[in-house]
Amino acid sequence: MSAPALLGRDGRRYPLAEDAPRWRGEDGSPLMMSELPGIGPADIDPSLPGQWRYAATLPVPLAPLALGEGRTPLLPGQLGGAELLIKPEYQNPTGSFKDRGAAVMVAWLAARGVPALLEDSSGNGGAAIAAYAAAAGMEATILAPEATSPAKTVQARVHGARVELVPGDRQATADEAVRRSAGICYASHNWQPFFLQGTKLLAYEIWEDLGFRAPDAVLVPLGAGSLVLGCAIGFGELVRAGAIDRLPRILASQPANCSPLARAFAAGADEAGPGEWAQTIAEGTAIAHPVRDREVLAAVRESGGRIVAVAEEEIVAGVRELSARGWYVEPTSASVAAAVPQYLAAGDLRAGDEAVAVLSGSGLKAAPVLERLL
Repeated sequence: MSAPALLGRDGRRYPLAEDAPRWRGEDGSPLMMSELPGIGPADIDPSLPGQWRYAATLPVPLAPLALGEGRTPLLPGQLGGAELLIKPEYQNPTGSFKDRGAAVMVAWLAARGVPALLEDSSGNGGAAIAAYAAAAGMEATILAPEATSPAKTVQARVHGARVELVPGDRQATADEAVRRSAGICYASHNWQPFFLQGTKLLAYEIWEDLGFRAPDAVLVPLGAGSLVLGCAIGFGELVRAGAIDRLPRILASQPANCSPLARAFAAGADEAGPGEWAQTIAEGTAIAHPVRDREVLAAVRESGGRIVAVAEEEIVAGVRELSARGWYVEPTSASVAAAVPQYLAAGDLRAGDEAVAVLSGSGLKAAPVLERLL
């Protein structure tokens, strides 16, 4: 297998040792890491903290940047009439799974001597990157839409990040970040390929927790796709390593009010097209223009999975069901519970399946929204 490199959609390879860490290809497309060989049980290093026990899976050696991310439990539960295993990723340090990606991405950038980061986010991504930048002694600037509530940016501010509100919608904020990227390292959780090298460690953790087996299915919420792609990359590496013999079905859910990938999947399209969208209670997955749309659609199809859209009232019902069972999650996570009846009806979840439902973010992130449901 050749040396790890970043791959553009046009097939061009970019070496990891370039002077400036690259976040997109010369053709403007998102980059993916070249295929890595994966590891077996003997390659896990239990002396390393949290998810860093799987450091041998990374394309380059990195000093762990650890705040306690990873090693979230896998617990039995019931959602939507199905017996599942629950993975409460909201137990990560800043309250969401994005700590996994931020830890590896920021560790990589710190190793390259990057002194300051720029991120665009209105929620969990900004909080995670602010925390890990602080841990690494790096400056961080977080751009957010001007309509973002102070409650969503206070966590990044507490970690010392400079938060700037940008006029216009979410896309305007992303455009401003790209404009500024000429003068500062753009550490976007949507664009930086090393972020996915962190989210893939979720797959390794599930594999180890199941006694070094793959589940039949993994249920995740879907916005930009870093959970879908993390699972696809991680389990794909395990297949290549001979540690498992098949991919689990990736079952992803989006709010119907903003579901470009669910529409594209249902239409058999290879990329997400333009479409109308409206405000949704599941704000964390309200991504109208996902950067890695082609990669997400291809990954779900390769796994034999499905992408579905769930209505607002179904998401609210999912919040209430999870809360009644003791799981305090933001509405984005609740879309997983809301989608279970669709998966059962379609045969994506079957009697006797060993399926893992990922709860991506804490209800503490959305307390004002949840209060309105009381």
